[in-house]
Amino acid sequence: MPEGTVTVAGLRAGSVPADTEPEKAGTPGGPVPSGACSDTRREIAFHGERSGRAPLTWGQRAIWHAIRRTAPNDHYFNIGRVLPLADRGRPVTVPEALGALTRLTERHESLRTRLLLPALDGEPAQSLADAGTLSVTMTRAAGLPEAAAEAEALLGRLSATRFDYAAEWPVRAALITVGDRVTHAVLVLCHLAADGHAAEILVRDLRLLVRRGSAGPPPATTPLDLARDQHAAAGRRRGAAALAHWEAGYRAAPPTMFPDLCAQPRTPRFWTGRLVSPALARAVGTVAATHRVSGSTVLLTASAALVAAGEGHRTAAVMPIVGNRTAGALRDLVSTLSQDGLFVLDLAEASGPRAASGLAEPHGPTEPHGPMEPSGPMEPSGPTEPSGLAGTFTDLLPAAYRSALRAYRAAVYDPVEWDALGERLSAEYGTDVHPYCCFNDMRLVERALPEGPRATGAEPAEARRRTTFGFPATQDRVACRYCLHVTEEGDALAVSLTADTAYLPPEAIRAHLYAMEELIVASAAGTPPPLTELRTLLVAAGGDRP
Repeated sequence: MPEGTVTVAGLRAGSVPADTEPEKAGTPGGPVPSGACSDTRREIAFHGERSGRAPLTWGQRAIWHAIRRTAPNDHYFNIGRVLPLADRGRPVTVPEALGALTRLTERHESLRTRLLLPALDGEPAQSLADAGTLSVTMTRAAGLPEAAAEAEALLGRLSATRFDYAAEWPVRAALITVGDRVTHAVLVLCHLAADGHAAEILVRDLRLLVRRGSAGPPPATTPLDLARDQHAAAGRRRGAAALAHWEAGYRAAPPTMFPDLCAQPRTPRFWTGRLVSPALARAVGTVAATHRVSGSTVLLTASAALVAAGEGHRTAAVMPIVGNRTAGALRDLVSTLSQDGLFVLDLAEASGPRAASGLAEPHGPTEPHGPMEPSGPMEPSGPTEPSGLAGTFTDLLPAAYRSALRAYRAAVYDPVEWDALGERLSAEYGTDVHPYCCFNDMRLVERALPEGPRATGAEPAEARRRTTFGFPATQDRVACRYCLHVTEEGDALAVSLTADTAYLPPEAIRAHLYAMEELIVASAAGTPPPLTELRTLLVAAGGDRP
């Protein structure tokens, strides 16, 4: 699933006891907005440099396909941010804030771009407007504490409804005032216009426009120019090479990671479990530094290994959300560039002696040479103990790091061709070919591990006592069975797992998150669990912890 920064406030909420029903909307606890708050509207007129039409970029196509699969619950993909404006610097007036919003809309073409739907079946296009007006919600609050609470509440309200993709501008903006000063700005973005990284660019630029009146040179490229490049001959050749990696990966992995229904689905069907753990944050950094890999690789490998163990697979297939911003021209582009990658890890091969010597590494994506063996599903469905497993969790990391790099390099492709590949292989195998298992590390940067000796003795146990867990949100429909999101909360990692309760009931969601913490914390302490014990860890993880 393409990246979706879920702004249903539950994913940012505090813990809810594991034996309670999840919150369906809003943020449990916290400050209460002032009853004196009231909303009005102000219109701002913007004038950009050009108008035009183009096909959707591949990132836009990917999120559009996900939106259609998730509708009518596609507000799940809305991206929201709150920018405090009273925490530093001089006070900001309403005209200054409205002027900054105007210049922000003029600076970034994606904020002036709407979906152009086809008259008949077919792919939509994007239509850039050179001028228009944007309605800004204005909300008054009695004081700063009430303003902060109102900003969060307004973020939830503006995020809770789907966009009208063809008629509505892809940004909803609001300002909160105390007296004649603006204390907060709220942005809610359509995922067709921005991904999580782009949202941070917009927050940065809005802050600069408010404080300095300028955000610097304009972005090096635009969504329209990128779309034209991707749909040209050179772009299509790059996309074909990426899909060759996907085909090889599909053929090396089980058709899906969750083949069998195991429980009566709950209503709503999709539940989100959320674990917030300072111990996990420290442990991830320790394991990454020790084994010279990224923290994201540690978390991705743990997720893949636990899913494979729980379902009885020797090979794991996970779809990490890839930002696709390594090219300099794309780093400051406000658009949705993220697409799925395909991470495939044979646990037995990756942990064996050939992996340790580097002999197991494939040579990367190649063009397919016709049908490859085997021509059907490689593994029987149903959880069984995979054969040939040796070594411990940390033995997987070198091969996992290489597999992750291959996934990142092959994450730019035309989703229409990707769909065709999946349909072709599904017809060949006689079963649905799709991992239905995704991983989204939403952190923009990884914090460096503080220098010092490895934590020993009671330190990890003390940190784990600060771990919290709850079920803060539900959805009626999500186009996946296992969606893991990683964010930060203070000195802790916040790991959220949204899963289909027909395949992972709530107790299994809880077990996966606690098992991930246990797996990585034990590895950081120098006692990585053997791969043959991961299924047992899933059963025992969490125990009597809240």
